[in-house]
Amino acid sequence: MKKLLYSFLSIITIASFLPIQASAQGEFEGEKVTIGLASSNAYDYWDIVVENALEQEGIEIELVLFSDYNQPNEALQNGSLDLNATQGYPFLFSWNDENNGTITPIGNTLITPLGLYSDKHTSVEDIPDGGTIAIPNDPSTYGRALQALEIAGLIDVDEAAGIFPEEKDILDNPKDLQFELLDPAMAAVVLQDVDAAIINTGFASDAGLKVSDAIFADAHNLDNVNPMYINVIAAREEDKDNPLYLKIVELFQTDEIAEIIKESSDGSLIPVFREYDVDIENQTVTEVAE
Repeated sequence: MKKLLYSFLSIITIASFLPIQASAQGEFEGEKVTIGLASSNAYDYWDIVVENALEQEGIEIELVLFSDYNQPNEALQNGSLDLNATQGYPFLFSWNDENNGTITPIGNTLITPLGLYSDKHTSVEDIPDGGTIAIPNDPSTYGRALQALEIAGLIDVDEAAGIFPEEKDILDNPKDLQFELLDPAMAAVVLQDVDAAIINTGFASDAGLKVSDAIFADAHNLDNVNPMYINVIAAREEDKDNPLYLKIVELFQTDEIAEIIKESSDGSLIPVFREYDVDIENQTVTEVAE
């Protein structure tokens, strides 16, 4: 059972209500849905979903902001929320394992590129033999970081390790790179002291870095990225086929929202609405053929 290591300590709840009069009359007229978020930046596109839901379907959405990634799942599991949109598959699977949870993905939203940043080198090829790379130590990002370094051509990772590889699963490390595992919030802080660092986009942004500043980012080619790292809208297992909640997914997965995601994030977020078969028991995600 994997431990979830996060530095967030508090919870902030902010309800988002838009002063819009519902004009739609349909099967969902008058329905209310509460959705948990974990980033204030998500309001850039979720506020539009709220507006469209009310105008087009008569659905009133309340958005609740958390500062701890565990809390939205706890609130969803205990019924305080109807849905949340805060996580990718690895975190969801890990949280369920840790908490005997039944959180289930019902729709994909976007992927956040995981970037390799450096103050010393301008390309992956410039990283020297024996160089040190800082990596976030939370399980979901740790495994993805190693897979990103594999995509970058720096190491080879055993596929049998699945979505949670560790340093022991590295099969080949031709540059004899050294890895320094840190709290995710610290990766940007130590950037001057290492050859490169894998930094979560949120913490990179806090440090004044953009994805375009990275010397490598895994999601620049989506075909190379494990679909496990796509973020999702999640519900309780018993609500996975709820027509109201699936309507929320439909309202999110539009060309309008995709454009807002790209524009508001300056390319730091990439909308991904592809369909996938999800096997929660075996922790696998497979793209559905068109």
